[in-house]
Amino acid sequence: MKRFLLPALSLLALGSAQAQRTVTIGLGYIPNVQFTPFYVADKLGYFRAEGLNVKFQHGYVTELMPLLLQGKLDFVVGDPEDAVFARNQGAPVRYVMAMYQKSPVTIFSLSPLGGAAALKGKTLGIPGPFGSSYHAVQALLSSAGLQAGRDVQLVNVGFTQQDAVRTGRVAAATGYVNNDVVLLRAAGKKVYTLDPASAYPMVGVGLIAQDKTVSTALARQVVRASQRGLRYTVGNPAQAFKVAQPVFGASGGSLAILRASLPLMKGPYTAKGGLGASDPAAWQKAVAALVQQGKLPAGARATDYYTNSLIDRKLR
Repeated sequence: MKRFLLPALSLLALGSAQAQRTVTIGLGYIPNVQFTPFYVADKLGYFRAEGLNVKFQHGYVTELMPLLLQGKLDFVVGDPEDAVFARNQGAPVRYVMAMYQKSPVTIFSLSPLGGAAALKGKTLGIPGPFGSSYHAVQALLSSAGLQAGRDVQLVNVGFTQQDAVRTGRVAAATGYVNNDVVLLRAAGKKVYTLDPASAYPMVGVGLIAQDKTVSTALARQVVRASQRGLRYTVGNPAQAFKVAQPVFGASGGSLAILRASLPLMKGPYTAKGGLGASDPAAWQKAVAALVQQGKLPAGARATDYYTNSLIDRKLR
């Protein structure tokens, strides 16, 4: 009996085509330098090495989370609170990889800032009563025995925090240490910051998936490729920026912003847990703060909302 063999190259091509699976990841904003680790993982072939063809979909997380639940996206990159509050409302989602080991939220001012107690009697600009910055501010004020409205006047300034501080509309504002602070300093301003992490040590933006996805090989492959993107970015920021910039363009952020983001991508816990791992102690304290704020029920457990089960500890 004759055996008909395909040429070796054809076999390789066929196998490659069969191995490639499309995975869709929602990135919760417009194309931006903050997503460099994911762009790098794509451009340098880390997803392809896992047998994946990745497609990114940008948009606001409020638009992307419903698509995740409908199965139209496999993963979403968003704040941990996006996963926490969705799950608290019954959505079967979980935070599975931390791009940032700590939240980039900071309080900034053009005048010296002491501790949290020094905010008493001041006006503090916030985007609005929502999001990670709002929960961080509430936890920080509570840690100093201060109450919003009574001791500190919170002013909704939308996403004009830099202008609000620059023009004196507010004494200080919440923003991002790797964005607002960088841009003001680049404009020649002397900026003072107050880090709320001692009161609210939540991780920052990261990967969110449905429970049914967490237990699959796909989830482990996506997380591993993303970890490799993180490792490359941390180790080679200038080159990572060069690789990723064609995706986000000249208006999507600077190398200075990426460099300011690097300290957020690694921390004491990643030295043993791997890049992308969530610090259990930080999660516990942050969830306790959300319980105290009345945002989560008493008895809420941090491990209900996140998992480190997909993290490759060797990727540090």
